[in-house]
Amino acid sequence: VIVLLLWGTLGSGEQNDTEPIILEGKCLVVCDSTPSSEPAGNALGMSVRSGSGRVAFSASRQTNHEPTDMSNRTMIIYFDNILVNVGTHFDQESSIFLAPRRGVYSFNFHVVKAYNRQTIQVSLMVNGWPMISAFAGDQDVTREAATNAGLVIMEKGDKAYLRLERGNLMGGWKYSTFSGFLVFPL
Repeated sequence: VIVLLLWGTLGSGEQNDTEPIILEGKCLVVCDSTPSSEPAGNALGMSVRSGSGRVAFSASRQTNHEPTDMSNRTMIIYFDNILVNVGTHFDQESSIFLAPRRGVYSFNFHVVKAYNRQTIQVSLMVNGWPMISAFAGDQDVTREAATNAGLVIMEKGDKAYLRLERGNLMGGWKYSTFSGFLVFPL
């Protein structure tokens, strides 16, 4: 649902002294009587925003199953529970997020290692390249998480996923999470 807000009293010529008028539709056009300095083509103070701009996902690991043969080959960390998938751009089967448009995206992850004395390194990968990484290596605790977050510019069709770069997740990864959302389009 998209909301159109118009300020001012209709037909009175006065500005910014009444409640907004709310209309529903598929496209939002905002008119401002005092436009700010925006790129050329916006001289009337109009901006158009798509109604399908919402993109967010959050997935978790609910079971302590050992990594599958497929994840042992690719080292992709898989998630078996979708908490949020607005826009359906996160594929549960592959645990890969596909960017629907160019923009700035925010990602965060927490990958839990349990009863494992090895150091693990987890990376957020975009198109096969590590963007941010995190480590968990304390050998005196039974559970520890490799955790990180960051902003990434992605193009339409770019793929983001988590990869285990070092160590193993033997013993399970229950309670691990991977989340992301579109901050704003570019």
